[in-house]
Amino acid sequence: MVSANYWDDRYRNRETGWDIGYASPPLTHYIDQLTNRSIRILIPGCGNAYEAEYLLRNGFTNVTVIDIAPTLTAKLARELKPWNDRELRILTGDFFTLQGEFDLILEQTFFCALDPSLRENYAAKMAELLAPGGKLVGVLFDHPFEGGPPFGGSKSEYGTIFANHFATLRLDPCYNSIAPRRGRELFFRLRHPVKSLPTGSG
Repeated sequence: MVSANYWDDRYRNRETGWDIGYASPPLTHYIDQLTNRSIRILIPGCGNAYEAEYLLRNGFTNVTVIDIAPTLTAKLARELKPWNDRELRILTGDFFTLQGEFDLILEQTFFCALDPSLRENYAAKMAELLAPGGKLVGVLFDHPFEGGPPFGGSKSEYGTIFANHFATLRLDPCYNSIAPRRGRELFFRLRHPVKSLPTGSG
């Protein structure tokens, strides 16, 4: 299983070939449809946190990011200082030990970085962290990879994993992927099946 040191070394040595350098278009398109700027948002395995910065620049006021690599989170604390400890909370640590409650969790290249043996744990932890009616939204690879990370998968596989924990609102081919990933991504939107989110939260 990949260790925290592995990821910290990758960021320290700038070996981040998965990093596209800006917020993912499928997620920015989704974010643009949200009207409630005060919902509690979590981005796990946040990487360079482009989506978090996009949220903050668009007026969202309650964003939490977590990553296991201290080199990365120290960098984010410097780069996102205008928002840090007010609209933004930056955490260093293991996602699976995180406590809290969130209205929306955004997934972008975190799931595919985890060993597939952790996928059931991922789904259970996401359901635990979501407030009643909260949503887990993001992009998954619809493509197999040799070795890993990244670790790929398929729509049917993901559907089986998430079915025990969520109501599936959408799990479809992504129409606005970046060119190198076109035809190889699924956009998904899952709901904690209890009650509705605050109005305008997507």
